[in-house]
Amino acid sequence: MARREHSDIEAVGIRARIGEMFYASGLLPPLQKLRALVRDDLRILAYHRILDIPDTDAFEFDLELISADADGFRAQLGLLKRRFQPLPLGEMVDALVSGRRLPKNAVAVTFDDGYEDNYRVAYPILRELGVPATFFVSTGHIDSGQPFAYDWLVHMILRTGALRLKLPELNLDVPIPPSRSARRLFAADLLRHIKAFDSALQMAAIMRMEQEWDMPRSASSPDCRPMSWKQLREMHASGFEIGSHGVSHQMLAKLPDDRLHGELKQSKATLERELHVTAPFLAYPVGGDLAFDHRVINATKAAGYAAACSYVYGTNRRTSWNQFSLNRLPVEREMGTGWFAAMLTLPEFMGYPIKNLTTNISDTACSS
Repeated sequence: MARREHSDIEAVGIRARIGEMFYASGLLPPLQKLRALVRDDLRILAYHRILDIPDTDAFEFDLELISADADGFRAQLGLLKRRFQPLPLGEMVDALVSGRRLPKNAVAVTFDDGYEDNYRVAYPILRELGVPATFFVSTGHIDSGQPFAYDWLVHMILRTGALRLKLPELNLDVPIPPSRSARRLFAADLLRHIKAFDSALQMAAIMRMEQEWDMPRSASSPDCRPMSWKQLREMHASGFEIGSHGVSHQMLAKLPDDRLHGELKQSKATLERELHVTAPFLAYPVGGDLAFDHRVINATKAAGYAAACSYVYGTNRRTSWNQFSLNRLPVEREMGTGWFAAMLTLPEFMGYPIKNLTTNISDTACSS
């Protein structure tokens, strides 16, 4: 386990250094022009949270969901405006469906989940710089104001005084490491482990942790709250697209048919009711290769969505694009301006390394 984490960190460092080197050399603009001549594809950026964290050790939620701080985000959008063509996702999809050509180097900006900092931090910067964006929100969490189950899992691991994690639903009984840094690695591995199970087992395990550790999600936290309908109405009135991320942010491929169709139809109907417009786009919650499949895609079509985004890394070639499995380019916390610029210019070589979805959780617990 420790070797794999070291490998991930090393890969991040190598890409960051190469990206900064390319950025400083001035080679990226000519490489961008050359690539545009031979490859006609569309880029979709995927963000989660834009947040300034003065003390990362004190932050009691998942640091990996922070895509950038405010200054970093502003710098990324500035580069995007100077060298690329930011377009609304809806305009991209309409053009692809109709066969209409779009400008070279078209890029769409998207956000997953619907965190309150999207409104408080990201939205003013997007509006000021005139960059369009699409926000995919989980409607049940907008209604309740409660954090996502996965966020709360990380929060509980970081705060609990328990010495062991006992989850018979997942056949787990392992020690919890004592240090905050080791617990972050432990929580990340637990998330990857738990996502391999069906949704009912996932939620049962997280609920057991809440009950046995007396840490109910209803307690919530100002550091991890979703946006409100009032905020979303303001953003939509300002021209930003709001799409569906399901109702409860559960992995759609892990749900039985009735729950799957309910998540898709109810979230779409709620967005239409609250915002008075259709909700034609979806981003699959979690969005990796375990989160959606042909069954989910067929249900998405049947529910009336026009397109859907995954969280699978890549661009979308006009000759082979799939409107119900659109690839995206994740923007992650370690990504400085140079790496960001290099990823947009050469996405085939400069992407963020994708972590394994499965792991041996006991290795992490014992490596603390």
